[in-house]
Amino acid sequence: MWEERGERARRDIAAMAAGGMGLPDLYASALAVVQREVPFAQGCSAGVDPDSMVMTSVTNWQPWPVGKHRFEEYFLRFAQSEYTGQEPNTFAELLRRPRPIARISDAPHRDAVRSVRINELLRPLGFEHELRAAFRVDGACWGVGSIFREAGPDFTDREVEFLGAVAATLAAATRAAVRVAHQTGPAAVGPVIVLAGLHGELQAATHAAASWLAEVEEAAPGRFSQTLYSVVAQAHSAALGTARERDVCLEVLSGNPTAEIARHLFISPHTVHDHLKSVFEKVGVGSRGELVARLVA
Repeated sequence: MWEERGERARRDIAAMAAGGMGLPDLYASALAVVQREVPFAQGCSAGVDPDSMVMTSVTNWQPWPVGKHRFEEYFLRFAQSEYTGQEPNTFAELLRRPRPIARISDAPHRDAVRSVRINELLRPLGFEHELRAAFRVDGACWGVGSIFREAGPDFTDREVEFLGAVAATLAAATRAAVRVAHQTGPAAVGPVIVLAGLHGELQAATHAAASWLAEVEEAAPGRFSQTLYSVVAQAHSAALGTARERDVCLEVLSGNPTAEIARHLFISPHTVHDHLKSVFEKVGVGSRGELVARLVA
């Protein structure tokens, strides 16, 4: 019976993709398909860049009960926990597994009790159980998703198998939706360059970037901010040696010149140059521009 349910869900999701749905509508409809067989209280899906795993859009089953004024802070903390913390079942970790799906109850207890995502972000909202998956097809991840339950029964093995059975179809559908969006989305005229602060705040943008971002914001409010938080969180997690070298890299990502970096970190400009030289050698680059490109790749 569960095999039949999985097959029906795969057909439904494939038909959505064939109909040319955009990613937000696709994910909202796919969550409804999953909810039909695997009840949950909240769920979210995100498209990701296959090369970097940066989240490029997020679709929620319901608005998160954190208030509009706190949502950006909430998403920033989520991005930090996902990309920089020692979290159980991160999407990057799931992607390395033969079956990229897991319940939080599958994680070692010592990891679950230390989880920022579970204990500081989900449980205060009443969510006790989590089931998440990476949407992988042809060796590439095109999206990720999580569903949550309140106190009560955990997700069963059958329900885990069901979501696992539709994950590859979700990946293929995401790939199709993204490719359609790339053909019809707003095109920028000129270089699109933005500078972000240490916490993901937008600090500066070229004229072309500002115009393009205005169109993106009108079409999908908040989407770029969520992507920027993901990029900055990944930059925080870059394994670049010492803590001070990572601090210097984050300052470089913010576009700060040597004098400003020295002032912010209470070190001399000469020491800043020494740290950058060490980082360049470790990463295999020869300039700040190349370093930035490597950090966000």
